[in-house]
Amino acid sequence: MRCKLSNTNDSMSSSNPEIKEWVASKTRSEVKEPPMYQVLLINDDYTTMEFVVEILMFIFNKSTEESMHIMLKVHREGMGLCGVYTYEVAETKVDTVHALAREKGFPLKCAMEEV
Repeated sequence: MRCKLSNTNDSMSSSNPEIKEWVASKTRSEVKEPPMYQVLLINDDYTTMEFVVEILMFIFNKSTEESMHIMLKVHREGMGLCGVYTYEVAETKVDTVHALAREKGFPLKCAMEEV
């Protein structure tokens, strides 16, 4: 990426590379990647395995095989990773899981934590 100073200082900018370096590095340091959050499903004794698989397929866009694998991890280990997203996307997915679980009468919990 090239940075151009003002037109009036073209001769000065070409003779002073420190100015170009400062402008370029100043611009790059201002742009940061957003923090990422992992979304986790938490096991309970009431939510059916079939419902968990459906959640993983429809909310998290997982294949049937991947959904089964995550569901079994949740069942055996108490928690399973559904995906890693930006804050807003993770929050929306957690809220959607909770809303669908309530609608079906399941106490399924979903959480997000910063990576």
